[in-house]
Amino acid sequence: MVKPVVAIVGRPNVGKSTIFNRIVGERVSIVEDVPGVTRDRIYNTAEWLGKEFNIIDTGGIDLSNEPFLEQIRAQAEIAIDEADVIIFITNGREGVTDADEQVAKILYRSKKPVVLAVNKVDNPEMRDQVYDFYSLGFGEPYPISGSHGLGLGDLLDEVRKHFPNEEEDEYDDDVIKFSLIGRPNVGKSSLVNAFLGEDRVIVSDIAGTTRDAIDTSYSFDGQEYVMIDTAGMRKKRKSL
Repeated sequence: MVKPVVAIVGRPNVGKSTIFNRIVGERVSIVEDVPGVTRDRIYNTAEWLGKEFNIIDTGGIDLSNEPFLEQIRAQAEIAIDEADVIIFITNGREGVTDADEQVAKILYRSKKPVVLAVNKVDNPEMRDQVYDFYSLGFGEPYPISGSHGLGLGDLLDEVRKHFPNEEEDEYDDDVIKFSLIGRPNVGKSSLVNAFLGEDRVIVSDIAGTTRDAIDTSYSFDGQEYVMIDTAGMRKKRKSL
């Protein structure tokens, strides 16, 4: 059966990749306390209460003109289009920001079910701070802590309620997987986009643009494939 698709969306540096890794159960996305670390959309499979679903981690939506941010926003908006349900991540320590409100406007236009999560609520005393997030217009905000794994059960219970009822056949089991490997900035991501005919991954002349392994499914002549774009391989420097 075709699995429901969940996209994790929010402004930069609110903990999206930490939540993604918690839900998936392994460290798939790179996690750093630096905005813009996740540049492409990252796909994986997760399960909750016996129901499998596909989940997408996205770069933070930002309307400024910093490097990559326009492309990061485009990647996030593609994920929104693909999703059946969207988890909107905010930061409970910082309260509602102008950037949160900008993301909310994008999500309103999507007409998709949105579940609002307030991250970094690490102790019960902080729970009173989540009420301000009702102002974003997505109903009840769910307090969670990605670093401690708190509140994710309640969040996923709500997400699961919005999964579509219609189910279709899955791909066959004979899917062929292959990887694109090479040193940085030799055109691996451009090759992925040329194969697919879309801007699946961010392309630039700056070495190291692709930081995560990006899995993409497609079909050709009746055969199903999964193409994996990888970060460039660098030779380790010899220690002095």
